[in-house]
Amino acid sequence: MARISKDQYLANLHAEALKEFDDIQSALRDERLQCLQDRRFYSIAGAQWEGPLGEQFENKPKFEVNKIASAVLRIISEYRSNRVTVDFVSKDGTKDVKLADVCDGLFRADEMDSCAEEAYDNAFEEAVAGGFGAFRLRTEWEDEYDEDNDRQRIRIEPIFDADSSVFFDLNAKRQDKADATRCFVITAVTRAAYQAEWGDDPASWPKEVYQTEFDWLTPDVVYIAEYYRVEDVKETIRIYQNLDGTEDRYSEMDFESDPELERTLEAIGSVEVRQKKVKRRKVRKYLMNGARILEDLGHIAGKCIPIVPVYGKRWYIDNVERCMGHVRLAKDAQRLANMQRSKLGEIAALSSIEKPIFLPEQVAGHQLMWSEDNLRNYPYLLLNPVTDQNGNQAATGPIGYTKPPVVPPAMDALLTVTEKDMQDVLGNQQQADKMVSNISGKAVELIQQRVDMQSFIYISNWSKAVKRCGEVWLEMARDVYVEKGRRMKMVGAQDEVDSIELMRPMMTETGEVEMENDLSKATFDVNVDVGPSSSSKRQATVRALMNMIAITQDPEISQVLQSMAIMNMEGEGIGDVKDFFRQRLLKMGVVKPTQDEAQQLAMEAMQAAQQQDPNAIFLQAAAEEAIAKAARARADTVRTVADSELIRAKTIETLAKVDMDANEQALSNAAIIGQMAAQQATQPPVSLPTRPPEVL
Repeated sequence: MARISKDQYLANLHAEALKEFDDIQSALRDERLQCLQDRRFYSIAGAQWEGPLGEQFENKPKFEVNKIASAVLRIISEYRSNRVTVDFVSKDGTKDVKLADVCDGLFRADEMDSCAEEAYDNAFEEAVAGGFGAFRLRTEWEDEYDEDNDRQRIRIEPIFDADSSVFFDLNAKRQDKADATRCFVITAVTRAAYQAEWGDDPASWPKEVYQTEFDWLTPDVVYIAEYYRVEDVKETIRIYQNLDGTEDRYSEMDFESDPELERTLEAIGSVEVRQKKVKRRKVRKYLMNGARILEDLGHIAGKCIPIVPVYGKRWYIDNVERCMGHVRLAKDAQRLANMQRSKLGEIAALSSIEKPIFLPEQVAGHQLMWSEDNLRNYPYLLLNPVTDQNGNQAATGPIGYTKPPVVPPAMDALLTVTEKDMQDVLGNQQQADKMVSNISGKAVELIQQRVDMQSFIYISNWSKAVKRCGEVWLEMARDVYVEKGRRMKMVGAQDEVDSIELMRPMMTETGEVEMENDLSKATFDVNVDVGPSSSSKRQATVRALMNMIAITQDPEISQVLQSMAIMNMEGEGIGDVKDFFRQRLLKMGVVKPTQDEAQQLAMEAMQAAQQQDPNAIFLQAAAEEAIAKAARARADTVRTVADSELIRAKTIETLAKVDMDANEQALSNAAIIGQMAAQQATQPPVSLPTRPPEVL
């Protein structure tokens, strides 16, 4: 088969997309049109009379008392006061808490930098009012004016009029559309902006879901379509064997992002042993008008279609996805109430005074008096006499009176029934507004709980959308946030700002080098954290903490409970107080510190060690002096004992020498005496001298 050119391929792709969109829009047109009409019904003044009802009341009063708007705004206020956020947890149950916390902080930072609240609020309001809303995630350059900065950030942006501009393929059945393989997003641009961007004559993308009946003037716009298409891309994986026998796998994208990778592998002795063909799920994005593909934007980051749908209430009937919000079931009751009030207004506008009816000749010449009577209050009024055909004077009074309009008896009962019907559909929020001041806190919670049940389904469906948002963000972050050494901002759960470094090398306990904060390895499940369903439940938390403080005997636990109570309080101007008590909990070890807070605590501990109290320094010096004196005294004692022992040893040695000398002298004397005795034995006896011999 002959290969076709790229232009022919894009032309065929455009025709295929156009036909697929026509099938989707035809199947969903009626449902989406109702969603659009519901949003107009509650939000645009006069839109409650659109359609055949307005034609029946042509040239008649058409009043509106919009009670649906207050019910919708109450649900929106409940949502805005209790935000829903994501929480990343490990898939296999391992305690990789640090990387999960990094993902949490980066996600909150992207929300803050991209003003995601606007996208969330718009999508939630459209879902509550009409039944369907949506928002998008996309990547953009961190600084598009810096040609050397190739880093990207993930942004969360709103999609306006999602019920008439966002369409997924008909085979996608999941509520979060995670199983979708096609998605169309229709965007309106002015004709001048279109021609400035693409230069050709605009051919608008076909859009059939619109409602402009009550609008006198709408902008001159051209519709273009963003077309997201899921593709299975074949990719070659190159497997290298290291010197220690282990194997590492590298994709084509790895070699494209790092041109020196192959040379580095050769330098460290890694050898390519084999290659493997695998399939990757990728999403390709096109930009189209009604005639051609304007631009092929290539594969986008991540493997998910970055469009997140939000539903009010949703179900499938006859294989058609159907949805609605808080408005649709109350529209008939609202219309009926408007009709009744308009009819009452019309009746009230008519005169309620009985007016006399006269013949022309009776008031001839007195018209001014009768017309000014209500202003001047004349004491009497004049009439001309009337004669019959015989010339006789007839009665001069009025011949009749006008009757004032009468309110039908059934209208009062109908108004009562209509009001009750609207309360049954929308919820009786007036009862929550009329609570007396001396009502108990438990009663307040019960009343608020009944009111909150009206909004519970919308908050629940919104949490599914936020969970899908976290999944899409994580897949995009695995492709975008992979630069080595990149510093990024993190935002904590209490809006504290921190900073981390991506792909930072660190030494493990086994001596191996690993990359810290490596989001390419972040494989987490996404949970959602839904705040309290009402402000009264926050107050109930504070009351529970205060009750615990009253029965707590431990002072340290009491301080923790007091700090937690203040941290959960709401009010103007208490942000600094909350920061103070957070620092207090940090020093007590109750709250986990951020990286900056941990460094600050370490610095404070060092400064505290360097700058002590003067009394403490004096006492410490005195203690050290006392210890030194005790050691000196102990040394003197030891020296004295040693000297005594030395003197004793010398004495013993002296005595020992004396004894030894005496013994030697005695032995010498004994030897001399022995010699003299032997000599005497061999000689004759002689007389002894009178003087004893001198002992030598």
